[in-house]
Amino acid sequence: MTIEDRGEAKVITHALAKHTLTQLRSVETEQVAFRKGLVKLGRICGYEIIDGVMETAYETVQTPLTETTGERVVGMDDVVIINVLRAATPFVEGLLKAFPRARQGVISASRDESGGMDDAGEFDIEVDYVKLPEIHPEDTVIVADPMLATGSTMATVLEHVQGMGDPERLLVLAAVSAPEGLVRLNEQFPDVDVLSVAVDDHLDEDGYIVPGLGDAGDRAFRTT
Repeated sequence: MTIEDRGEAKVITHALAKHTLTQLRSVETEQVAFRKGLVKLGRICGYEIIDGVMETAYETVQTPLTETTGERVVGMDDVVIINVLRAATPFVEGLLKAFPRARQGVISASRDESGGMDDAGEFDIEVDYVKLPEIHPEDTVIVADPMLATGSTMATVLEHVQGMGDPERLLVLAAVSAPEGLVRLNEQFPDVDVLSVAVDDHLDEDGYIVPGLGDAGDRAFRTT
């Protein structure tokens, strides 16, 4: 099993996921390689979710030679992926390679950094656009954002998602998480499972993850 339960997060420890994240962290990784790396990491994480979270069922299948028993993943048609714009776009592109029939939602949510981080370690969050599919009781919902820092943005996103229905599973998927954000989500959303490829050391005074990988959106879309 390459998903380890570490209390406040389930950490994806697949060797290729760690290898890809290391490439993403490097300041030498330029835009095209960074964006492709996020796509690749999303695909790996998607396969790990299938293997470590979802269930399989036995069924009989007829081969060209005889009848045999095989296994299929249960619920592959009951997956909803929520893209937290904009940084999650390439990340979600990779997830869709694992879940090609997933229904998709989009939430444009971002920090209002003009006022800075308050004494509770939170930012005001601006939500500019929300388009979510209906969520059913049998669904697995994956909310994807490469960076889980203070948890302010994700908490706001989860409030919108939970307002659409009560799925069988609600997962948050991040490439890199900070302990402060994990604490916030666990306190506010105890029934949500957080999956991350890495849990980093801390947030700096501006609310950025250290060591982190910089601003994932800026690096993926070359806006710095």
